Amino acid sequence: MSDDDKNPARQVITDYAQTHFRYFRTADGTVYAQRKGHPVARPIRSQGTTGSHRQELMVGLFRDGLGVFNGTALKEALDLIEALALTEETQPVHIRVAPGFDGATWLDLGRTDGQSVRIHPTGWDVAVPDPREVCWRRTQLTGELPLPVKDSNGKGIDLLLRLCNFATAETECLAVAWLIGCLGPSVPVPAPFLTGPQGAGKSTAGRMLVRIIEGMSGDLRRAPKDEENLTTTVAAGWVTALDNLSHMTPDLSDAMCRIVTGAEDVKRALFTDGDVFRIGYRRPMLLTGIDVGVIRPDLAERLLPLRLERPKVRRTEAELWAEYSEVLPVILGSLLDLTVTVRAADADIPTDLRMADFAHLCAQLDTATGFSCLAAYRASQDELNDDVIEGDLLAQTVLKHAAGMTPGEEARMSSSEWLHALTGLYSGEECRPLPKGWPTTGKVLSDRLKRLQPTLAARSVVVDWGRTGAARYIAMTRPAAPPAHQQDPLH
Repeated sequence: MSDDDKNPARQVITDYAQTHFRYFRTADGTVYAQRKGHPVARPIRSQGTTGSHRQELMVGLFRDGLGVFNGTALKEALDLIEALALTEETQPVHIRVAPGFDGATWLDLGRTDGQSVRIHPTGWDVAVPDPREVCWRRTQLTGELPLPVKDSNGKGIDLLLRLCNFATAETECLAVAWLIGCLGPSVPVPAPFLTGPQGAGKSTAGRMLVRIIEGMSGDLRRAPKDEENLTTTVAAGWVTALDNLSHMTPDLSDAMCRIVTGAEDVKRALFTDGDVFRIGYRRPMLLTGIDVGVIRPDLAERLLPLRLERPKVRRTEAELWAEYSEVLPVILGSLLDLTVTVRAADADIPTDLRMADFAHLCAQLDTATGFSCLAAYRASQDELNDDVIEGDLLAQTVLKHAAGMTPGEEARMSSSEWLHALTGLYSGEECRPLPKGWPTTGKVLSDRLKRLQPTLAARSVVVDWGRTGAARYIAMTRPAAPPAHQQDPLH
């Protein structure tokens, strides 16, 4: 055969790739390769240790007898494939949990054969999803889950709760509600904060909850030193679990708020002058620790305190995890059964709680099981509000000022006048020195009150802002009646 009749190496690679793989792009322009008939997709530019597309292309060419090609030919072929894929329609990729067709959701089991769980309104089943319905993206944090057991009759939930050391039945139902929320791709869920005395098994219980969703390789991690490292970790997995927190910096607190309810970061692409790439994320989180000190009000609304107690009988780690590994298929099957039942339950949506989607899920769980999950969630939020107030002297002073107001009374002053009044109230006749962090200007006071607004509202003190002509004011009101949910515990 003459040299003119030979196909260039890049043409051989391109023809093979287009025959065996499907190429598409996401909304941010990243091009992915997906072996035809398989739901797992890999970015074609990835050099990751979990297996890059370049590697699987090289292995496929070699095993099918087409030869071994040099790096230049592979690069030229992938450049052409990437350019062609940029003209295709976009499709999202998902980690662990994804929305499907007809109201279904999918759970990636992390298996090499692509089998996943399809959760739909009439039940759940294990199947390989259509690649055009769901594209999975996997990283080193994507562990393998066992095949769940069908028709477990709720046995797995009891097995899980027996292995954990939750202090009360209310704590148990909140933990179950959080697990159900983790299986929803579009439901923001508050971050459980496992607390309790030393030796209560907080880290062990945290691992057990995480591994139901992330597999036996899922684990707790220490809090990263900066937000960029936290974002990288969050983007690579589904559940982010931070262990043994003892202090919550303002930056970490703000980052957690964004992770729980969803955010997007934009970063400069490497080796470019002006290109950027986007990292969007909304992930379930889990925290453990004895005490993290002062909790900021905006984070408190996104936390779910779960208290544990010290076990009466100690067991070895090997014995405990051997039992957990054995019953995990039953636990997962029972959780899926309960998820289907809860999603089909009809319940009103509470409108007075920040995490309304999770509150609705709690109400559905109550309807399906007879639990008191929503009441437990309200009680946990009240407890967190108490923690915020106990750690904030300004909030305590505002409540002291409001206690002298009659129900229905409204007080209007400028921010500077409020600062003078509250400072005088705190200092008192003995002229106590002001604490570190006390507002020094009316603007700082106004900003602090905006953060405290939901916490104060939960204690029947409404703070609002307005303007009269050219003058701005802050209004403080004590409502004449308590909030509706305190009047009627059924709503």
